[in-house]
Amino acid sequence: MPVRIQTGDFDAGAEIAALRRNDPKVGAVASFIGTCRDANDGDAVSTMTLEHYPGMTEKALEKIVAEAKSRWKVMEVLVVHRVGELKPADQIVLVVVTGAHRGEAFAACEFVMDYLKTKARSGRKNRRPRVALGRGAQLGRRGAGRWNPPKADVA
Repeated sequence: MPVRIQTGDFDAGAEIAALRRNDPKVGAVASFIGTCRDANDGDAVSTMTLEHYPGMTEKALEKIVAEAKSRWKVMEVLVVHRVGELKPADQIVLVVVTGAHRGEAFAACEFVMDYLKTKARSGRKNRRPRVALGRGAQLGRRGAGRWNPPKADVA
């Protein structure tokens, strides 16, 4: 199962080992673990609540995984995303990609994370002292837009 949404924590080492299955064809494993920070935009965060839309979230993540597999020569892609109330230092998301070569695995892993932040939106609320703030998905400096095909040069 390439996509899992769960409330409980995950064991990244066990997940990676299961995905590799001691397959001698795997020459690279790229992974990303996202964790809950204790601050956001300079304000202290005591908890973060991640909500999702059952069925819709899984379908969106499965599409992202399928897109990554169609763009790069990778063997397996796993996404484990937690929902519910999380505290600073809790693990939020795990993305693991296996492939024959590191470049393909790294690119696919980064692609999945970029798109996960934009296409598979979930509700996110950071609880700050005395203030509950609702937040949607945010793009980083580079964001998912960099993965779009280049626009044709029209002269």
